[in-house]
Amino acid sequence: MLCALQVLALWRAPAAWYPAAIRLSLPAGASVVLGRDQLAAPRAAPSHVRIEHAASGEWLAAAVSQAAPIAIQRGDEVQRSGTVPITESMRFALGAARFHVTALDSGSVTMTDGQSQWRFDGGTVYRDGHAQVACPDAHVGARIATIWNRFTPRLINLRKPLAFGGNLHCATRIGIPNVDAAAATLIRTSEAFILTATPGAASPLVVNQSPAHSSADRQPSPVSSNAAFPARAALPLAAADALIVGQTRFAIRTVGDVLTLTPSRHVTLYTSDRADLPSNVSWDWRQRQHWTIPSGPAWRIAAVLIAVLLLATAIAAQRGRWPFTRDATHAERIACLAGAALAIAGLTALLMQRAGTPLGAGISLLLNCAALWTALILFGRSSLAVSAAVILLATGLLAQLELGLGGADIAWLRHFQKTSALLALGIGTASFAVIRLNARPLRIPQLTLEWLLAALALLALAALAAQVLLGDETGVFDLQPVEFAKLALTALTAHCIAVGLGWQQQRNLPSKRTLRTDTLRWLRMSGPVFIFMALLGLALVQVDDYSPLILLTVWSTAILLTWSIATRRWLLAIPVLLAAAAGVAAIVMLREAGPQALAGMNFYGDRFQVWLDPATHPHTGEQMLLGARAIADGGWFGADNWFGLRTLGQSAGDTLRIPAVQDDFAPAFFLNRHGLAAALLLWTVQALFLAGLLQAAARAWKSSAGSRDFHGAWLGRFRCFALCGGAAFVLGHFLLSWGTNLAIFPVMGQPMSFLSAGGSHLLFFICPLLGLVGITTISAQNSEEVSSCRSMSNTRC
Repeated sequence: MLCALQVLALWRAPAAWYPAAIRLSLPAGASVVLGRDQLAAPRAAPSHVRIEHAASGEWLAAAVSQAAPIAIQRGDEVQRSGTVPITESMRFALGAARFHVTALDSGSVTMTDGQSQWRFDGGTVYRDGHAQVACPDAHVGARIATIWNRFTPRLINLRKPLAFGGNLHCATRIGIPNVDAAAATLIRTSEAFILTATPGAASPLVVNQSPAHSSADRQPSPVSSNAAFPARAALPLAAADALIVGQTRFAIRTVGDVLTLTPSRHVTLYTSDRADLPSNVSWDWRQRQHWTIPSGPAWRIAAVLIAVLLLATAIAAQRGRWPFTRDATHAERIACLAGAALAIAGLTALLMQRAGTPLGAGISLLLNCAALWTALILFGRSSLAVSAAVILLATGLLAQLELGLGGADIAWLRHFQKTSALLALGIGTASFAVIRLNARPLRIPQLTLEWLLAALALLALAALAAQVLLGDETGVFDLQPVEFAKLALTALTAHCIAVGLGWQQQRNLPSKRTLRTDTLRWLRMSGPVFIFMALLGLALVQVDDYSPLILLTVWSTAILLTWSIATRRWLLAIPVLLAAAAGVAAIVMLREAGPQALAGMNFYGDRFQVWLDPATHPHTGEQMLLGARAIADGGWFGADNWFGLRTLGQSAGDTLRIPAVQDDFAPAFFLNRHGLAAALLLWTVQALFLAGLLQAAARAWKSSAGSRDFHGAWLGRFRCFALCGGAAFVLGHFLLSWGTNLAIFPVMGQPMSFLSAGGSHLLFFICPLLGLVGITTISAQNSEEVSSCRSMSNTRC
């Protein structure tokens, strides 16, 4: 039914048009100022960019103001207005402060303001040779990062920008009176130090790049009259690939006096193919199509992958390898090929979206419906967890489709298209693994298996290190290594507990125990500790909220509770339950304490202040206020009083103003669109999914108890604790997301599993978890059938 609602939403979506090309006619020597309406760029300012056709024939672009920068892209290089590379002897001014660069090398820049000498190496600021202390309002993670940068080699330093402005000299800040904090920043890249004027800053950044050679210039002096405003400096469009204005990317082509801009990514949609434009600007209109299959290089990759699949199938059939063995059925062969084809289709769709030519929404709909039916059929239709997961996935896809169709920007559909592609890739890969492992279980030697798990741990740690060194809290290379690390932590912890319980059962057997063997055993159990500590460090250093700490706390509590129940150590469960109750009580006490009682708190105090009194923080509390308003407008039955059925495919209204409405505040959009009654049904399905995971874990534990060999017992225990660990992380995401949207917790950046557009969370965690559920369910069904056959002596099995 939910797939049918997707089709209905697509069918009811109104026709929309957008400019496929924007032509600007300018004679040599003329210029024009363009903005949001003329460029169909929804994130641009009303007057954003000045396009100039110089008398020499050269085309130039310049930002109108420092508050609205532009960028020019040439290959992998992006040149932004408002930015300038630091050069030796360069001078720049911000407010009353005048800075003069006195020394520059690949690792540090030294400058003076006439009062102090400053040296910056990309992570630490030294004032007159002494490293600055942490700021008074810095949280624990920022203090740890400051100490790390001070005592570690430059190669592994955590890069932090130097901020100019504010009233304090501390950490990586240089205070300037009467200048807003971070009015300008200085960052170290792999090639140079880049000085950037912050958009919207009240104090302009003034730069003079002309080196001074006279003796008088050895002392700092005011910036000369020929200083340039880097935000307004004209950038040449010659040999440029694209012009970026307000997050809209324009491909560039010039022919004589005509400049043609082809917009992509964020482009405004219109209800008709007419717009009020200046006489020298014209648009080529294009209607939005939902059933398009664009061409592109991704199809070549898909052709290669299909050829490899067909070649592997032919070789397997010729040599009699699985799935072309005698014990394999035709259904298994078809299912394997279907799973591989689905994964290839998902990868192709993902590559096409990355190239800027995504599949139409209708094709993405067919792709995600194929993935949902594949999961339902191959992962065990009788499994409660699989059935609930399919419903949750379909609900999330419907919400993302509604968000995409209801937005006044073609970019809103990219969340639905990306989720559909990743779902097809993840489910296709997982379905192939489910069929393969259930048909021919892998008998990997214990030592080899542990080396593979160690490699998984090292890969997770390397990914986390890459995020710390090269990325930020949003991830690195458009991925979230944290999700893969959670998967590795769950797998390694399940393995260690399963092996440990096996050792415990064999402790009464005679064996030669030595210090060396005991030490090696403990070292084998240390993998989860390293990943846990890495995740904890990332949460403190890299993330601006404490949501990863809550996730790790929920996971640790659930694992400890599961272990105490499995080993029948009931007394250990009591402190775990008391700790959970204490956490709930702490939230209630914080809520009742009020903002005044928390005024001096340094542990993310700003977030708690906004949470307890968002009305007095209209800017920082905007997300919470808009989310609360959207939820209130939804009521019990949705904004249309028909559970959102009347508004399927229609405009999303003011809910699009909520920051991160597709991610962290997706539940607010769902409550506004479909109402609290539909949310209660969603909560019920989420609870059934968690119950289904625990049911599958109980089945796995039962199979381990009845196994007669060490490997079978280990496998059952591994599946049990892996499923419980996965359920704990999903429960944490549910709690954090609902708590953030309903103002139970302060705002935290965690997506809701299944509902939000969390690509890495879906691909690296949810799909492998569903694959494990499928393997466990089908394995348990096969074991029950074998046991039933053995108990019926007159029946041929």
